[in-house]
Amino acid sequence: MKIHHLRSATFIIESEDKFILIDPMLGKKGSLPPFSVIRAKAAKNPTVEMPSNAEGLLAKVNYSLITHSQTFGIKALQHGDHLDPAGEKFLNRRHIPVATPAKDKAYLEKYGLTVNWGIEDWQTIDFLGGKLTAVPALHGHGWIHKVMPNGVGFFLELPSEPSIYISGDTVLTNDVKRALDELKPDITVVAAGRARMDVGQPLLMSIDEVMEFIRLSPNKVIANHMEALNHCSVTRPILKEAIDKNGLSDKVFIPADGKTMEF
Repeated sequence: MKIHHLRSATFIIESEDKFILIDPMLGKKGSLPPFSVIRAKAAKNPTVEMPSNAEGLLAKVNYSLITHSQTFGIKALQHGDHLDPAGEKFLNRRHIPVATPAKDKAYLEKYGLTVNWGIEDWQTIDFLGGKLTAVPALHGHGWIHKVMPNGVGFFLELPSEPSIYISGDTVLTNDVKRALDELKPDITVVAAGRARMDVGQPLLMSIDEVMEFIRLSPNKVIANHMEALNHCSVTRPILKEAIDKNGLSDKVFIPADGKTMEF
C-alpha cells in the first residue's frame, strides 16, 4: 500500500489498481473564503497550492471516500476543505464511485456525484474486495459540534494490505478510542491542525488529544490537516515538537505535501 499525501486532509490510497481519493479539496490556492477572520489571519483557502505530482496521481483515481460534506443540506455551508467545487467537478466529470456517510448520500447525489455507498455509523460493508466500516466522528468540542457536519471516520481493510483508520474531522471520543482498541488498525490518520472558527471551541483534537490518540494507536500514525487552511493553528513544527517531547516520534509520520509513504 502507498499513501500519497496531497494537501490538508486530501490524500490518495494506492493498492494495486485501486487509487482511492480521500476528501477531495482540489481547488487552486485562494479559491475558497477564509474560515476565520478574527481568531486567525483572514487569508483565503487553501493557503497553499497542490503539490506538483498531484495531477499525475489524480489521473489514476478510480474511487473516493468523503468523510463529511453537508451541513443542514445548505450548499453555502458545505465543508469545502473536504469537498470543494473543484473536487465535485473532478468526481462528476469522471463518474468516480463515492462512499460517504448515509446522511450525506442524497445531498451529494443532488449535485451529481455517483454515491455507490452510503454508510451508517458502525456499519461494515463489502468494499473493493475488502471491508469498510464507518466510525462516528464528533466535529468539535462543546456546542459547536451541533452546527457542524458530524461525519465519520473510515476503517478500510483491503485484501493483502495493512488496515487503515482515517479518523476524519473529530475530537477524541469514546467511539474513536473504541475504533483504536477494537479494530486495531495498522495505520491511523489523525487530523491534527486544531481548526477553530471565530466562535466556539476547537473543531479538532487539541495537541494533548492528538498525543493520546497516538499513544492509543496500536501501530503507525499519519498526521495531516495542517498548513493549508487559515483556521488551523497547529503547524508541522509545533506538532513535531510535541511528539518529540512525548517520546512518540518513532510512531508518527508528518508528511509534506506531495509526499508518498509506503507500507
